[in-house]
Amino acid sequence: MPTITLHTKTFVPYIDEGKIQARIAELGKEINAEYADKNPLFVGVLNGAFRFASDMMRQIDIDCEINFVKLTSYRGTETTGKISSHIGLNSDIEGRHLVLIEDIVDTGNTIEFLLENLYKEKPASIKVASLLYKPEAYHGDVKIDFTGFEIPNLFVVGYGLDFDGLGRNLNGIYQIELPQTVKYD
Repeated sequence: MPTITLHTKTFVPYIDEGKIQARIAELGKEINAEYADKNPLFVGVLNGAFRFASDMMRQIDIDCEINFVKLTSYRGTETTGKISSHIGLNSDIEGRHLVLIEDIVDTGNTIEFLLENLYKEKPASIKVASLLYKPEAYHGDVKIDFTGFEIPNLFVVGYGLDFDGLGRNLNGIYQIELPQTVKYD
């Protein structure tokens, strides 16, 4: 994976596509086993989770449905702390088992906002699947049930994650270049 530049920032390779796909296959097996007879509704959080949701659904071999919501909380490389909802869920979720598909959980603001609103609709259960999780940045109480990778509090792009709109199409995950970069093992 080569170093890339998006806008005025340089990003270096962090997690390659092979590691991402292998971990998604493992998560798919876990979810298939847990929801074998439950017909879960997967809820992808746009825009960032579109690739993770797509690849995750390729690993799911049980009866299920998928829907999407669109929320935003970032401007540039910083979280705004405010959640905006642009597209809402258009499925009846009362009594359903939900699996939320997130690209990244960092502060926890987005996932808590979403859960607060979804629980009002009385689902049977809600679990969270996130490709990336930043425990150092997390301020919430929500359990992340299915985690792809735990990472330090770095700004990352690629595989659905963006920097002001750019980078979502990258097959691997890149971290912003810092004086000392961290390698994912």
